[in-house]
Amino acid sequence: MLRGPLEPGQYTSIRYTGRLADVGAVASIGTIGDSFDNAMAESVIGLYKTECVRHEGPWHGVDDVELATLNWVWWFNEVRLHGEIGHVPPLEHEADYYRHNNPQPQPLLGEPSLH
Repeated sequence: MLRGPLEPGQYTSIRYTGRLADVGAVASIGTIGDSFDNAMAESVIGLYKTECVRHEGPWHGVDDVELATLNWVWWFNEVRLHGEIGHVPPLEHEADYYRHNNPQPQPLLGEPSLH
């Protein structure tokens, strides 16, 4: 079935898009009918399954999976070395970005922010 320009696509609803426009927000999703955001999410889910679920298992219960997931997310965001950003952890890369691109002082790594 061909869709017209105002009909909802598989990944984007008109109501959602309209609500974003009402509040002046810009959607962080792709265009109607594409799946770019899903591809990125599925890539991270694949890493999670490979690096945490399959590597750390077998599991004895949901609590074990939840704790392992929390540890993996912490490692993924704060410790892992990422090749696309110079083989530094994402947290360090973000701190460097703000230090160089934002004239306002930033909290040190691990300190709470003011917003």
